[in-house]
Amino acid sequence: MNSQLFAWLVLAASVLAEVLGTLALRHADGFTKPFPSTAVVLCYGAAIWLMSISIKHLEMGLTYAVWAGSGTALTAALGIVWFGESFSALRMAGLGCIVLGVIALNLSSH
Repeated sequence: MNSQLFAWLVLAASVLAEVLGTLALRHADGFTKPFPSTAVVLCYGAAIWLMSISIKHLEMGLTYAVWAGSGTALTAALGIVWFGESFSALRMAGLGCIVLGVIALNLSSH
């Protein structure tokens, strides 16, 4: 497996860890519940560690933008689907802009 593909797969795992940490944060109740609180710390730690591996092979700005944008979009989408958070055309347009921005940054790095 080439290093670029490996870096993208590790970055995807980092995004998933960050999203899982954020989902756990919703249930941690101000860090008063031990299991979700531990999950938050472990997931966020894993997310940063995994991103540090991927950033060895990808541009720093691109790596962080993809990580932050993808995590934000996925977290917002899961909030709508699983937690019944507000859903509107403006919110969908905003999420679409995030996704398009991540794609544009990726295309511009080649």
